[in-house]
Amino acid sequence: MSKLKIAVLVSGSGSNLQALIDAAACGSIQGQIEIVISDRPGAYALQRAEKHGITAACIDKKSYENKIDFDIQLFNRLNEVQPDLIILAGYLSILSSELIEKYRGKIINIHPSLLPAFGGKGFYGEKVHKAVIESGAKVSGATVHFVDENTDTGPIILQKAVVVLYGDTPETLAKRVLAVEHYLIVKAAELFCSNKLKQEGLNVRILRE
Repeated sequence: MSKLKIAVLVSGSGSNLQALIDAAACGSIQGQIEIVISDRPGAYALQRAEKHGITAACIDKKSYENKIDFDIQLFNRLNEVQPDLIILAGYLSILSSELIEKYRGKIINIHPSLLPAFGGKGFYGEKVHKAVIESGAKVSGATVHFVDENTDTGPIILQKAVVVLYGDTPETLAKRVLAVEHYLIVKAAELFCSNKLKQEGLNVRILRE
């Protein structure tokens, strides 16, 4: 079985990217990361990519006068690679509807909560964990889902719960959720690249051997 081409989009340090790089290197993912793209020039994820010989590109959102020009540049750069799978691994920019339509069913995102709870506009990073703690919720977690035109509303692929402990801070909760994110994002990539995911409306079925 030939390896699928993967593009990873990032905005920060790239710990989820590192989990994907490690999994691809050991062969658990039947895919190859062809390019890592960041919307922020200082993202450490770009250094992680370069260290492993992966093409690293920065499309700095602040360098463009409007979102349309930024979207066009991202669209064109991805089209150069023609990825089979696009993974949003802590990517904070909103994708254009044109990009989503072209790669529909081929874009997955990791989110640090049990969607649909604590998802949508404004819920990212430690803001999610702060909201979880302030709500009094006893359980949080992480979700991997397919991307659609709305924020954090696409079909859910995998979820895993994390118990919210008494005295948790956004930082302590984030640390435990991040470990779950690493597992889920790799598992979702494994399933996708092995052709074991089937969308049925808003439901995603995991195919068995």
